[in-house]
Amino acid sequence: MSTSSQAVVASRPTVAEQVLGWDHVEWWVGNARAFTAWLCGSFGFQVLAFSGPQTGQTDRASYLLGQGDIRFVVTAGLSPESEVARHVLTHGDGVRNLAWPVADPAAALETAARSGAHVVAEPSTQRGEDGYVATAAISAYGDTNIVLVDRSHWQGEWAPLFSSERLPGGFEGGPVGLHYIDHVVGNVEQGRLDEWVAWFEEVLGFEEFVHFSAEQISTQYSALRSTVVRNKAGVVLPLNEPAPGLKKSQITEYLEAYRGPGVQHIALGTRDILRTVDAMTRRSVRFLDMPPAYYEDVRRRYGDLDLAWEDIERLGIEVDKESTGYLLQIFSENLADRPTFFMELIQREGATGFGEGNFKALFEALEREQARRHNL
Repeated sequence: MSTSSQAVVASRPTVAEQVLGWDHVEWWVGNARAFTAWLCGSFGFQVLAFSGPQTGQTDRASYLLGQGDIRFVVTAGLSPESEVARHVLTHGDGVRNLAWPVADPAAALETAARSGAHVVAEPSTQRGEDGYVATAAISAYGDTNIVLVDRSHWQGEWAPLFSSERLPGGFEGGPVGLHYIDHVVGNVEQGRLDEWVAWFEEVLGFEEFVHFSAEQISTQYSALRSTVVRNKAGVVLPLNEPAPGLKKSQITEYLEAYRGPGVQHIALGTRDILRTVDAMTRRSVRFLDMPPAYYEDVRRRYGDLDLAWEDIERLGIEVDKESTGYLLQIFSENLADRPTFFMELIQREGATGFGEGNFKALFEALEREQARRHNL
């Protein structure tokens, strides 16, 4: 390669530098209509568009859900031969695609492929009367894909073959107050965390933000290791692997139930977690329980914070403090029968971390849920 060619390659932006944030997260599920009703009725989402046989999409049905800046697509296959149905048979309901907006999916894909990414969808355009949407995709951990999307040439609904006519609606309960995707957590096999961190760094150009050792995230029975990678546009991706312990860790339980690596949970940001959790509780969402001893301890540590402590304890919200501020967070129970996915709600008041002070209490709460499933 000539010196000038080397300079061109060296100056090409990494994929992480081309990614502009979150476009959407796509779920593959057994019954998209029922799962959509659950996310709308319990988590306050609204149906924005639909794609299926009625719109010209013959092999699947998809619902676009929105709340604040969050976009979920919930998809189900329409036949046993569908790749969606096969995926759900293996993994259960879960996240298939992490979609990121870029200015040029073909260029971003070329950059990723040159660095060693496995291409699962070549650059393509979906065209309609209102323009086109360009996409490309690579594989990440397990059967999770990363989709690169450009919607700048599309003026209609979400995408071709999506329509806003005859949408389900009328969900009661008022606004919940979720605004953005804070981070998306993936679980990988024991011994492969460092490999996947290196992949995000070297192939996509993400940077390591923080690492937690097994000693930092452990209980009497189990432990895990975790590393967080991120880009400058706010895409934050913690990655977990199980560590040896006396009993089965929550990560091992996930890997067995999901039949491999995948997305464990999504953290959704709110500006008023008390109001959000109160609203969701009225909508029948159940959250992990924190014991009274947790609040005795956290009040001793962070009693200087001007917080509604009685409401925080009543709702089961966790508190953590850093030098830059504090955060409030809470975790739902699993959303499906297989213990493979849950939601986190988070309110950040200057803090940039992940609730390190709550790790032990959180994982003890998760272990109590494992014990109820006779799977600890």
